[in-house]
Amino acid sequence: MAITMYSASVPLFQQLLRGLKGVLGKGQAHCAAKGIEEAALLTDRLYPDMFHFTRQVQQATDMACGGAARLAGVDVPSLPGEAASFADLIKRVEAAQAFLQGLKPAQIDGSEEKEITITLRAGPRSFKGQDYLMTWLIPHTTFHVTTAYDILRHRGVEIGKRDFLG
Repeated sequence: MAITMYSASVPLFQQLLRGLKGVLGKGQAHCAAKGIEEAALLTDRLYPDMFHFTRQVQQATDMACGGAARLAGVDVPSLPGEAASFADLIKRVEAAQAFLQGLKPAQIDGSEEKEITITLRAGPRSFKGQDYLMTWLIPHTTFHVTTAYDILRHRGVEIGKRDFLG
């Protein structure tokens, strides 16, 4: 079976978000068990010029959903914006998972040559669908999920590769 645009995107994003949801739950449990204010982890970052933990989760979910929506030609979903707790972030990931679950292969397959333009701080950037998926969406989504994982691991949350892999 050939790899299709759908099979290279939605299942991968679902797996990454499954892992992210799991590490969020472990982060929440870690805070409860150790008497740590959740805000200490939610606002943590690996380096001063990097996004904080909450923003890493927001970026990961936005990349996965926004990218899949653009490939499918549907409206980019509005995900829950409240992010004051691990529970809020888990709800956001669940909403992202639900959106991805609703996409069908026929909506995304065949989008390899589709013109996709996104707006960045530096201005608009255009891609063909396959390049958008392979050189933008997959690397960015994976980066933000990985960075969120790394922040929690660095803070002592007992998570490992199996948790990351979902």
